[in-house]
Amino acid sequence: MSRFQVVTFFIVLLCFSCNAPNEDGNLCVFRYNQPNNITSLDPAFARNQSNIWAVDHLYNTLIQLDDSLHIQPCVAKQWTIEENGKLYRFTLNTDIKFHDDPCFNGGKGRTIRASDVVYSLTRIIDTVVASPGSWIFNGRVDSTKPFTAVNDSVIEIRLNKPFMPFLQLLCMQYCSIVPKEAVEMYGKSFRSHPVGSGPFYLKRWVEGQAMILNKNKDYFEYENKVRLPYVDVVRISFIGDRKTAFLQLIEGNLDFMSGFDPSMTTEIFANDGKLRQQYQSIIANYQSPYLNSEYLGINLNWDSDSPLLNRDFRKALNYGFDRKGLLETLKRNIGRPANSSFPPYGLPSYDEKLVPGFDYNPAKAKTLLEKSGYLKLPFTKRPVLSLYTAKDYSDFCLYIAKQWEMLGIRCKVELAESATVREMMRNGKVLFFRGSWIADYPDAENFLTVFYGKNPAPPNYTHFHNKKYDALYEEALACKDNAKRYELYHEMEKILIEESPVIFLFYDAISNFTSLQITNYNTNPLNLLKVKFIKKNCGK
Repeated sequence: MSRFQVVTFFIVLLCFSCNAPNEDGNLCVFRYNQPNNITSLDPAFARNQSNIWAVDHLYNTLIQLDDSLHIQPCVAKQWTIEENGKLYRFTLNTDIKFHDDPCFNGGKGRTIRASDVVYSLTRIIDTVVASPGSWIFNGRVDSTKPFTAVNDSVIEIRLNKPFMPFLQLLCMQYCSIVPKEAVEMYGKSFRSHPVGSGPFYLKRWVEGQAMILNKNKDYFEYENKVRLPYVDVVRISFIGDRKTAFLQLIEGNLDFMSGFDPSMTTEIFANDGKLRQQYQSIIANYQSPYLNSEYLGINLNWDSDSPLLNRDFRKALNYGFDRKGLLETLKRNIGRPANSSFPPYGLPSYDEKLVPGFDYNPAKAKTLLEKSGYLKLPFTKRPVLSLYTAKDYSDFCLYIAKQWEMLGIRCKVELAESATVREMMRNGKVLFFRGSWIADYPDAENFLTVFYGKNPAPPNYTHFHNKKYDALYEEALACKDNAKRYELYHEMEKILIEESPVIFLFYDAISNFTSLQITNYNTNPLNLLKVKFIKKNCGK
């Protein structure tokens, strides 16, 4: 961010402060930075973190996930699963109202009805709306009558076949409940004129500069018999440069920021991964598992004679570098070595004892390289692996390539723009690439679908095909018993380890920061910022 942009940003905030409650008055303001602009407050477009967080402040879904990823009531107070997993029936809480808005008669928010849920979910699969969340229901719900309002307080969702992680899908912000009146009144402007039932409502938004949300004083949720939310105002800034945002945090101008600029790792953290001493009296750091797997992918549908198409060679690559050393050297131990399979640590089904993966074993790697035939040629005549990555991950790739070189493997790291690498992955135009897979919902199926043979790219960027894997995947989708389903997941994970369509790197971790005035903040593996629970010492 340039000096001019920083000055402009604070002028905007000053203007906001002249017309909005702040800590100098009687109300308490929670200030956080969002490095990426919010593009829409319409839940149908809650695709990225910035939109997801904002939508979560403003709206509610039928059900929700707690910080331990357990499903909890929200707009729906109870539910049943019937007809062998194909019918979901939800009973609504009849005390929940939309925010006051001119779109309603008399400007007063009305009670949420089952017809609102039907409208909201149908809207996601409406081709005219073109929501990027349509995949949640497409191919899963009944094609003739997927959503039915039985009466004002009961809604039914019918699937064409059982899909056991379906409840987790309904917790996604795409599935937030919106009133038809607002969508019809505001049309395309609904993106910037949200009408929800959430803990906050929109007060003001200067796009790319700042956003102000005010407390919904009639919000229906309580914690320990105290009505949520605790803070009165949420002020969101949009400082794109994380270094600048961090400076604002330590100077007391922000209360929260998520993540940090990788170039500041050694500045912020000591060797043990904890905050350096000079920051411990100013800010707090929260680290926890993040449902994100970092990997190097291999296009198994490549038509050239590459050593990467040899299974023994791929397994040698997996044994041939030090994951723990990589995290110690480049991430100050923030994260966890991928010592199991693709679904990461933090998922309910994760068990590295039942599914042991690859450790650092140069001797075993050497044996597999010899078995693959790669070492038969002189070093200078061996095929060179071209590993494509964006600049942000070049250090990781260079670290790994250096260790492979000590085993006799030639690897060249090729830098390209992130969008270019993604496009090449989608079109099958790259053989070897760095990738990451972040969970949309907290079930291992969300990671295992990446290798389902009937899936195109995305998500199956490796073009992996394995009949046994596919059969296990299909069986798991219909399995109602969690313990049995996890067993099926583990069998699939073992196949991935044996076939090695990817080089498993590490399971990422969340690293968020707050001012010391903030309490009652908890991380969760989806990194969803739940402001409704946050408390701040505002000196009241």
